[in-house]
Amino acid sequence: MAYVRPISKTTWYLKDRNYAIHMANELTSVFVAIFSLILLWGLGAVAGGAESYESFRQSLSSPGMVWVMRITLIAMVYHAYAWFKVTPKAMPLQKGTEFVPGSVIAGAHFVAWALLTVIVLLLPGVL
Repeated sequence: MAYVRPISKTTWYLKDRNYAIHMANELTSVFVAIFSLILLWGLGAVAGGAESYESFRQSLSSPGMVWVMRITLIAMVYHAYAWFKVTPKAMPLQKGTEFVPGSVIAGAHFVAWALLTVIVLLLPGVL
């Protein structure tokens, strides 16, 4: 009879740092889904008229919702960072017979992210 090593069904990913990091990356997708639902809620409020939208805005400014949005922002930034780091492995670029270095691919994504962030902050006059 073959030996089968017992593996915990709930904490197996805590035994290896790489697994734990991967699970943290996957967990952040829950916050991406939460933010998507909040955006859909806002879209429904806009479609409902000015009174509905104002009620939505007031609910966003409640202390609990402010904390939800802060945590969601942190999780989404980490989520984007983690996926940009993986991009060179998921999308290798070949130029002739050579592959573009992974640092260039990831760096281009980070630069584009920074530029788009600045543009989005410039539009409403935040910067």
